[in-house]
Amino acid sequence: MQIARTLPELRAALAGRQRPAFVPTMGNLHDGHIALVRQARPLADTLVASIFVNRLQFLPHEDFDSYPRTWDADCARLEAADCDIVFAPRERDLYPEPQTFKIQPDPALADILEGQFRPGFFTGVCTVVMKLFAAVLLPCGGGTAVFGKKDYQQLMVIRRMVEQFALPVDIVAGDTSRASDGLALSSRNGYLDAGQRTQAVQLSQALQALAQAALAGSAPLPQLEEQAMQSLQAQGWAPDYLTVRQRHDLQPPQPGAAADTLVALGAARLGGTRLIDNLEF
Repeated sequence: MQIARTLPELRAALAGRQRPAFVPTMGNLHDGHIALVRQARPLADTLVASIFVNRLQFLPHEDFDSYPRTWDADCARLEAADCDIVFAPRERDLYPEPQTFKIQPDPALADILEGQFRPGFFTGVCTVVMKLFAAVLLPCGGGTAVFGKKDYQQLMVIRRMVEQFALPVDIVAGDTSRASDGLALSSRNGYLDAGQRTQAVQLSQALQALAQAALAGSAPLPQLEEQAMQSLQAQGWAPDYLTVRQRHDLQPPQPGAAADTLVALGAARLGGTRLIDNLEF
């Protein structure tokens, strides 16, 4: 497995390779990341993973400085998963000067849900992903990038960006990896203490209950969403949203929408840790 820290090192590692598969990460890898790497492995002759904690997608009060960096363990896991190249730029390598040119995603998609509670988040995501695509995939004539459904809105935003810029990149979605109790795997799960970890599964349970109630049509959807928020709050959470949306644009569903076009999404804080999850119907 080759490790490239700089763009010249990455270009040398990619020389002569065509249309690689790419899994971008912020490191602190867990089984969900490795599942994406294993999904990407048969999609191309060359598999590249990146490790870069992207300052641009963190708000000033968020955990950029304390975000876990587990370099040695990450490299060991990637090598065991048969990764060919790890691109791990330092901040000065990927942003050698202030990044004043940024990708502004469609507000209709990016300023709702996560974007409402984390303003500017998707601008930071799109900007770094565009730079990573330019570094890893575009010099090789394009390729495939694998993103997890766990960050559902992020997946939708990146798909739309690729479409609008006509990038030669195929976006492949990976299913959410879960612990045995149903908790979606996340790097931020490590912030939970033992009691919170036991309680954390309540978010996925709330989304399952919301989806079942929406399918049953027992009450208007806004009422069901409010009840789901109140139920989670009563269990000690501080929810930002629990909602049912159309998969393709994350807007409220049209009357009579088919179940297989819908997704339930939620974000809530448990103690000091903010967790997100979703459930396709």
